[in-house]
Amino acid sequence: MIKSKRKLTAARFLVLGYLVVILAGSLLLCLPISSAERVWTPFVDSLFTATSATCVTGLIVYDTYIHWSLFGQIVIILLIQIGGVGFMTVITMFSMFLRRKIGLYERKVLMQSAGTGRIGGMLHLIKRILLFTLVFELFGAIVLATRFVGDFGWARGIYFSVFHAVSAFCNAGFDLMGYWGTEFASLTRYAGDPVVNLTIMFLIVVGGLGFVVWGDVVDCRFRFKKYALHTKIVIIFTLALIFGSAVIFFFSEANHAFKGFDTGERILAAFFHAISPRTAGFNTAPMDKLSEGGLLWTVVLMFIGGNTGSTAGGVKITTVVVAIMGLFAAAKNDTSATVAKKNVNTSLILQAFAIIGVYLVMVIVSVMLLSFAEPFAMEELLFEVVSAIGTVGLTTGITPDLTAFSKVLLALLMFSGRVGAFSLLSAIAEKRENPPVKRPDGKIFIG
Repeated sequence: MIKSKRKLTAARFLVLGYLVVILAGSLLLCLPISSAERVWTPFVDSLFTATSATCVTGLIVYDTYIHWSLFGQIVIILLIQIGGVGFMTVITMFSMFLRRKIGLYERKVLMQSAGTGRIGGMLHLIKRILLFTLVFELFGAIVLATRFVGDFGWARGIYFSVFHAVSAFCNAGFDLMGYWGTEFASLTRYAGDPVVNLTIMFLIVVGGLGFVVWGDVVDCRFRFKKYALHTKIVIIFTLALIFGSAVIFFFSEANHAFKGFDTGERILAAFFHAISPRTAGFNTAPMDKLSEGGLLWTVVLMFIGGNTGSTAGGVKITTVVVAIMGLFAAAKNDTSATVAKKNVNTSLILQAFAIIGVYLVMVIVSVMLLSFAEPFAMEELLFEVVSAIGTVGLTTGITPDLTAFSKVLLALLMFSGRVGAFSLLSAIAEKRENPPVKRPDGKIFIG
């Protein structure tokens, strides 16, 4: 009797797909043609860079402009684009172009990749993802070109505009500002430039909101009352985090990271650093100059991240909101929680706590492992770990000096953050059917 072949689960297929993309990128970045000096790049460093680009993180061991050649930079931006829209979206795009039929299995994988709970209308969603990506990135590139063409000339200015527009929309944080001769400077040279700041911030926010949210906004013609509950939660709490964090940074960094800035520059920098940690990785002020309070709040923002089904990482806004509602319900001894007069399923609350718990365990274990291998302070290691698993890309400056072991560990964290730590565990764990017998309840005292 011949047994039928079992297909991979959607979670395992996604994990395998991202691994293939990362490995291919690593091999390309190893080649002498990818480096500016035409030398072989160590595989660990290539792997780290490819993982960071595919997982739209932005942590780097080499300055993107100084170390990588034009070929290497193009490989990086292609990895960022694939990682930002999702490799399944790219595969589906080619399938549609070749007029190949998309089966039920592919639709299930797309549903998991896009972060939507509906299997119907997936092809329509994919078309929207591609359209939104093209429109927003093109708009960002055109606006940035009004500044970059004057600074870098026509050819380089247009190239830099496209590169940074894609990097910002995909929440990647890779930049080419090493052109000015300073490594890892990010956008500090443009700290007081409203055009560059506002454009990058806009691209980060729209990329972090997610394609499902933007589809809902377009369908409802910007009428807030008609938005789905998910969309309302994402928009309200995104705005609350942005404005609340901007106030915190405006005052906490006045004599630290923003020292020497005038009032206008402080306002721009405050909003920029309220948006970028969720999870873009650009910075307009030196991260190693952050106050302790600013450093801690940045870690919190990196941990929260953006929205489900977006280019952002982190545990996601909706996960945090559902967990908070669950806490209030537990405090009132309610069996269910409500958000905007809608009931929240208990299983969803448990899943939210599980996701946060998995991320916390991974952060704690990773910080402990790094502390054994590295001489840096605990807060620097914590910042690096949360930045990696949140696919943020911000750093206090220690990334290039990490050992090979630490780079591999951070690469694993970036990978976990992109595919979702909970999804990764689901893909690894063996699925077993529940026994048909209900177990007796056991008494455990907690709290």
